[in-house]
Order: sequence, then structure tokens, then C-alpha cells
Amino acid sequence: MSLRVTFVAAARSSLPPAERFEDDRPLDQAGWGEVERVAPQLLPLAAADLRYCSPAPRSRATGEGLGYAPLVQLGLRDCDMGRWRGLTPGEAMAREPEAVDAWLTDPRTAPHGGESLVDFVSRIGGWLDTRPVEDGCRVVAVAEPSVIRAALVYVLKAPPSTYWNIDVRPLSTTSVTGRAGRWHLRFDGASAQRSRA
Repeated sequence: MSLRVTFVAAARSSLPPAERFEDDRPLDQAGWGEVERVAPQLLPLAAADLRYCSPAPRSRATGEGLGYAPLVQLGLRDCDMGRWRGLTPGEAMAREPEAVDAWLTDPRTAPHGGESLVDFVSRIGGWLDTRPVEDGCRVVAVAEPSVIRAALVYVLKAPPSTYWNIDVRPLSTTSVTGRAGRWHLRFDGASAQRSRA
């Protein structure tokens, strides 16, 4: 018995230099434009048996804009960044450089008073492991890029430091297949699609 979970990264709410920890701003005009451009390609995912999204405004808006009518999942919320919530990484570094360095180098620490990277990865993995398993079931989940990075670290059973080496672009898709404790990363490229035709 296995299922397939396809993560869709939320559209952006700001340009990268202005991205904030636990960003709760809605999609900006450019983000809406991106959703409109990719909607025809991502619309088939609306046929998934289960459709979810994180509680972040841009994830909810992305899911709605793509026609998924997703159910909000608190388990897919972004990492709890404590007192750094709403700050850009640069602002956090300017205020607490040693704390930011500790957070970036030790995945077990939470100098911001929120969730450690290890706890975040474990929480996202727990959400993944508790999805209802029916053979062939398809799930789509719209989430923040950070949530997808955490899911990939969990699926690959990679060291937590790997989290910093995964780049998840807005509106990209990533699929995993399997069941609790036994997940596999799946790549579906255009050439693979053509070869099956």
C-alpha cells in the first residue's frame, strides 16, 4: 500500500531580499501573475483524492488560485521562529548575530525561542506519515518552500544540515511516494512523460 504526495510550493509574496520568517503576507501582484501563468499546467493536480495547504496566507491563496479548494492543515505550518517571526534574515542577523550563527550551524538549537530545525523536520515528517494510506491514493499539498525542504530532508533521511542545500522555487512541484517511514523521492520530467506516450 502506498500513496503519492505532490507538494506545490506557494507563489511568492515578495522578492527574495524581502522574504521574512513565518511570512504571513498575502500574495503580491507578481505572485498572482505567476499563479495565473502556471495554473493550466498545475490544474490536473486538482484531481487528487486529498487536497491540503498550509495555513500561511500565500499557501491558501495559491491553492485556491490553482483551483484545488484545499483543506488547511496546521501540521503544514512553517517553522515556529519565535521572536524572529516577521523579520528578514538580515534583520535577525543585525539584532542577534551569534544566535543566528548558532541556529544555522546546530539544527538542535532554537535561539529564537521557537522550534529547532530538528523539531521542524520531525513535525513535517509526522504529518506526512499520518496521511491516510490507500493504495494509489494521490495527495496534493500547497506549502511554504521551507515546509517542502523539511519534508525532503525527512523523506531522504538526510542529515538536518541538508535542509540548507535544498532550493525550492515558487510554484515548483515535488512528489514523494510510499507510506509511513518508507518514502521515496520521485522525479517526473517531461522526457519521462513523452517516453510513456
